[in-house]
Amino acid sequence: MIDKLNIVKQRFDEVNDLIIQPDVISDQKRYIELNKEYKDLRALMDEREKYISLTDNIQEAEEIISDGSDPEMTEMAKLQLEEAKEQLPELEEKIRMMLIPKDPEDAKNVVIEIRAGTGGDEASIFAGDLYRMYTKYVESKGWSHNIVDFSEGTSGGFKEMIFEVSGEDVYGTMKFEAGVHRVQRVPQTETQGRVHTSAATVMVLPEAEEFDVEIDPKDVRIDYFCSSGPGGQSVNTTYSAVRLTHEPTGLVAQCQDQKSQHKNKEKAFRVLRSRLYEMELAKKMEADAAKRNSMVSSGDRSAKIRTYNYAQSRVTDHRINLTLYDLSNIINGDIQKIIDELQLAENTQKLKENSDML
Repeated sequence: MIDKLNIVKQRFDEVNDLIIQPDVISDQKRYIELNKEYKDLRALMDEREKYISLTDNIQEAEEIISDGSDPEMTEMAKLQLEEAKEQLPELEEKIRMMLIPKDPEDAKNVVIEIRAGTGGDEASIFAGDLYRMYTKYVESKGWSHNIVDFSEGTSGGFKEMIFEVSGEDVYGTMKFEAGVHRVQRVPQTETQGRVHTSAATVMVLPEAEEFDVEIDPKDVRIDYFCSSGPGGQSVNTTYSAVRLTHEPTGLVAQCQDQKSQHKNKEKAFRVLRSRLYEMELAKKMEADAAKRNSMVSSGDRSAKIRTYNYAQSRVTDHRINLTLYDLSNIINGDIQKIIDELQLAENTQKLKENSDML
């Protein structure tokens, strides 16, 4: 373990020197990457200090016990040894998890797209419930979010909702939400009390920086139109809404949330970049799928990942066979326990794959 940590320390010292070099500071992409690496390595260095202190305590205690000349000191050393040996396995496990190679996408912000699926009006209402669940979770994490585009359902909720989320390691957390979410409940519109099954699809796109995806302006057709939905007279009567069409791929991104045409165009370009980036990422994940059994869907958006059953107050995540009877709290944004279990399952898988390295 200490040999691995010493290799990490060498890299930490190297990064520490690099981030103050003028040529690195002037290269925005490299500077951002190195700062992120520095932060991750700094956390590992803190654990390295704890590990060295703990193993030193064990060695010192064993030396005092083997000497045995001072009974009082020997008793104290035995207590110290017992305490240190209890703490060591937990610390080693934590370090092993931290040594797992991180997905470089995990640090990115995200664009989340929720679309009502099968189930008519009830599917739109459920899409609205999912949006509310995510915004409450985002707020609990201290992240920020803002709407890019939406289309309201005829009886409430949304046919489609697109919003951005910014914060720390957002994609690494939210990527587990991508897939088909299913709800089983008696709809508000149901008169005979029958349970219906409806669905909504969630897409989680890592937000691409300008240096991640270069878009040739000649490849993009830009259309301006009047915004629909709430927003006041100025929003609905001026050509502030923007639709971008990337002609080589046929991908479309639009934004009508802002009164400013310029701001809508800026947001729409961010979404378009993210969709192009995610398209390439999905190809890469598919290629890697044969090599690793990731808990995260490799671009298969038709995969049913979770069911919310109102009659039994039950939420089931089908990827890891996790069932929780806590639907009211979960639908109100308390999804951390599910995400923790999914992250643990993925990290355990990664540990198996990297056991020779760790």
